[in-house]
Amino acid sequence: MELEIHNADGKSTGKKAKLSDAVFAIEPNDHAIWLDVKQHLANKRQGTAKTLEKSEVSGSTKKLHRQKGTGGSRKGSIKSPLFKGGARVFGPQPRDYHFKLNKKVKDLARRSALTHKAKDGAIAVLDGVKLAAPKTKDFASLLKAFELTDRKALLVLAAKDDNVVLSSRNIRGARVVTASELSTYDIMNANRVLIAADAIAPLEATLTK
Repeated sequence: MELEIHNADGKSTGKKAKLSDAVFAIEPNDHAIWLDVKQHLANKRQGTAKTLEKSEVSGSTKKLHRQKGTGGSRKGSIKSPLFKGGARVFGPQPRDYHFKLNKKVKDLARRSALTHKAKDGAIAVLDGVKLAAPKTKDFASLLKAFELTDRKALLVLAAKDDNVVLSSRNIRGARVVTASELSTYDIMNANRVLIAADAIAPLEATLTK
């Protein structure tokens, strides 16, 4: 498939970029997308939630009253989960939420996500993104040219550009990644994906290995 190449003002340059059908026009696998997004979100979890068990609660272990004859329930100590300030039954404990996902599945998920965006017309190719200095206003102008003000935008570069990254940090919903860093979550979370023309080749090479 072919897409027009735009300049930073959002206007067509008259040139076209050829996108590989093996990356941008496959039969999308929605389950692979779900798995990859699930792993991405799971890997971001700290897993530090914890409640106190009975052995960790501060309090006396003296039996509150005799076992029988009171007409009440049996109570071992004030640390019982039955009492306010006592332990919690089956509460969360620190754990690792990470899980493994095969590289082929992750690549399939990214290709499927890009295919969905391509079908929706949510991919645009830029002639190049060069900023002389870190300036939020310049990056905001770029987003405005593509009608992405106050919307989620993903910009894919061939290599890291500190000026572009720093210019985007104060804009809510804007994210800048390199072709090798692109994730399924980033693609699906964006309203529109902007790809630098020189990032197409490394992106396709990464996803078709």
